[in-house]
Amino acid sequence: MKELFNEKLTGRIEACGVIAVLVIDRVEDAVPLAKALLAGGIDVMELTLRTPAAIEALKEIKRNVHEMIAGIGTILTPDQVMEAKDAGAEFGVAPGMNPRVVAKAKEAGLPFAPGICTPSDIEAALEHGCRLLKFFPAETSGGLAHLKNMSAPYMHLGLKFIPLGGLDQNNLASYLADPSVAAVGGSWIAKRDMIKANDWAAITAAAAKATETVKAIRGK
Repeated sequence: MKELFNEKLTGRIEACGVIAVLVIDRVEDAVPLAKALLAGGIDVMELTLRTPAAIEALKEIKRNVHEMIAGIGTILTPDQVMEAKDAGAEFGVAPGMNPRVVAKAKEAGLPFAPGICTPSDIEAALEHGCRLLKFFPAETSGGLAHLKNMSAPYMHLGLKFIPLGGLDQNNLASYLADPSVAAVGGSWIAKRDMIKANDWAAITAAAAKATETVKAIRGK
């Protein structure tokens, strides 16, 4: 079965090591936010559909910051898959494993990572050709120890995970060192209040610190 993520895109995500996961309230913040992340070495971002601004923010980034790989997260319905695809999202992410949503992503040709936290979730994702999976919520589901034990029976199938939820600079290195982790979802790098305050310098600093950790662990 065809994988929903192509090798080139997966490679870019693994090379970055940290995906900035963002809640954006104002469209006008989108471009300076993307530039602040790039200045810190992060070139993959996920705009979550938790505010009305997300889709227009994505369009602004696609028009003005071509170096950034920008996707849409918190996709909960098939209609949102098409909304993300039509806006130019390069990938989609969901908090859970909804077969209808994944089927629509396959139909639309949108690279997609569903959320999993149990073996049954993994098997449902495998049925739909998913090999890059979001492990969510990571820390409250048992953290890295849970991920290792849960994923062990499936690793010969080439699975990779993006843990998100409760991660920060303090536990980033331990996750990145695990061979099953493609990248980490980094919501701490540009928190909602930091974006609202236009604190681009702090966002760049947080991104740079995370990038340094990626390089230290992976030698990239």
